[in-house]
Amino acid sequence: MQFSHQIPGDEQSLLNKAKSLAGYTMAELAYHASIAMPNDLRRAKGWVGQLLEYCLGANAGSKAEQDFAHLGIELKTIPINRYGEPLETTFVCVAPLTGNTGVTWLSSHVRHKLSRVLWIPIEGERQIPLAKRRVASPLLWSPNPIEEQLLKRDWEELMDMIVLGQVENITARHGQVLQIRPKAANNKALTEGIGKHGQPIMTMPRGFYLKKDFTAPILARHFDLPTHK
Repeated sequence: MQFSHQIPGDEQSLLNKAKSLAGYTMAELAYHASIAMPNDLRRAKGWVGQLLEYCLGANAGSKAEQDFAHLGIELKTIPINRYGEPLETTFVCVAPLTGNTGVTWLSSHVRHKLSRVLWIPIEGERQIPLAKRRVASPLLWSPNPIEEQLLKRDWEELMDMIVLGQVENITARHGQVLQIRPKAANNKALTEGIGKHGQPIMTMPRGFYLKKDFTAPILARHFDLPTHK
């Protein structure tokens, strides 16, 4: 197996490159990419995504950009169980807690990031050692009108709470398909936000995440999966 680290020139080239990785284990990909592999992901949560970005030639210069900005495509790895169901929520982007005057759904980072996504499912069950977890078949996805409407509604509700100084009241239960959660390695990492009286406050950074109930049907439709409850 040989990697070409050439940046894919078009969508089909990227998809073909992603398909060529299907079936390989994390250990095999890390070896061929000459990337050190951790024993587990407890202290290396973003490692799988970084490995796949490297293997596919992602070129995002900043987190605000899509991973394949020239193609308008974001890369998202998603850990799955034996039934092809997602095992955790999916990080989308950092939630802006200040400077949101005039921001709309159409101009939002969330919509930009999710306009076109290359999903790469990865075996993620805990009993499978990281080294032996395999890459599954990739999926190129854009939200259909119903999915877009659900995302828009949640985003607007959550952003209203941020703008109105209710960021500290937001829980993971808010939103049907999209949620906001604290995103920090520890609770000492603080950022500026808006308090309930409009005053500046220091609070934990937040991130937007897709709920499993949103990503599960995307995978099920693509892979024609049976439903296991």
